[in-house]
Amino acid sequence: MSEIRVLSTEDFDAFIDITVNAYPGMKVVSEEKKEHYKQRMLKVHGEDPTVLFYGLFREGRLLGGMRLHDFTMNFLGTRVAAGGVGAVAVDLVRKKEHVAKEMMEYFIDHYRERGVPLLLLYPFRPDFYKKMGFGYGTKMNRYHVRPSSLPKGPSKAHVRYLDESDKQALLDCYTRVMNKTHGMIEKSLGELERLMTRPGSQIVGCEIDGRVLGYLVFSFTHGEEWLLNDVYVREFIYGSQEALSELLTFLHAQADQIRHVVFDTQDEYFHYLPLDPRNASASLLWEVYHESNVQGVGIMYRVIDAPGMFDLLKERDFGGQTCRLKLTIEDSFLPENAGSVLLRFEDGHLQLADIEGYDVEVWMDVADFSSLLVGSVNFRSIYKCGLVGISDPKYVGVVDKVFAVEDKPICTTPF
Repeated sequence: MSEIRVLSTEDFDAFIDITVNAYPGMKVVSEEKKEHYKQRMLKVHGEDPTVLFYGLFREGRLLGGMRLHDFTMNFLGTRVAAGGVGAVAVDLVRKKEHVAKEMMEYFIDHYRERGVPLLLLYPFRPDFYKKMGFGYGTKMNRYHVRPSSLPKGPSKAHVRYLDESDKQALLDCYTRVMNKTHGMIEKSLGELERLMTRPGSQIVGCEIDGRVLGYLVFSFTHGEEWLLNDVYVREFIYGSQEALSELLTFLHAQADQIRHVVFDTQDEYFHYLPLDPRNASASLLWEVYHESNVQGVGIMYRVIDAPGMFDLLKERDFGGQTCRLKLTIEDSFLPENAGSVLLRFEDGHLQLADIEGYDVEVWMDVADFSSLLVGSVNFRSIYKCGLVGISDPKYVGVVDKVFAVEDKPICTTPF
């Protein structure tokens, strides 16, 4: 019989041992590094009100652990509560004994009981979580750009280094951008402190009239020779074209010392920004398509209360459409989330009400529905892939417009 509970301070030695074995790529091998890692985790566990570590115990022994996050997200202009899970780790000798499955069931139930309709995570294996009903979010793109290919603006006079005394100004800048960006998650001052004290990281910002209007967090990575160095941009936040121009001009100015600037971005149009979007590979695709970036599947989303999500979005304009839609969701991992919901749209305005009959029925798996609702994929695309069913194909265009979003969700929060 399993027990899942909040970890006590005394449980963390066992949790750290499980974690470093589950993720050997962390290279936390010495006792000194383990102790440092434990103290970092204990600080988060004890001081951040939005984060708690949980463990699964059998017969009093810790077999696995995870970290749960209480998030507030900008979801299509509405602030919604969302739950996140990270650091999922299982004792090596207890793998394939449903430890991870039971922890994920607890994670889902924990937030359902609190009325939170949406979950998100970064998968160690996308297929593992897809089977549990998590759908793919926006892809991440990695670009290697020569500094000289970045636009050089008229000035970088407002760019300066930021330090811990700038925490509030940095938070204010992030929050202004977050309030305008679908998918972004609220930051806390504690999270910014961890960002600013991350070993090797530096932060520069564009400050105009006493306000930070944009910033980038970066570090140096070394090439084959000591004079070959790249800049890795970990986070790039800007709320105005002027801030963007000055920060890019700052990076452009590093051309004499820096080989490439490496950007990880969910902006699918980023290749329009540099003069030369080709990356370092010089590879060609098909006939003459120059490789510009590599892509990765990462953040995944899961709706655990479909009516609850639609209730939160009742003020949204669903594409100006008028129709009666029966939406049937298949959810084998969480059967109580499966079933049908009747949606009536009048000129894009939604009503969740008892209605007689419907114009069209759509049915799909909860993973694909989650991706559709957050806007990382459109209905027409998953219909072409054969991932959804529809009672009348003439309504494909209508349903596509109902679920269309202006921008795919952006998540810059690691967890």
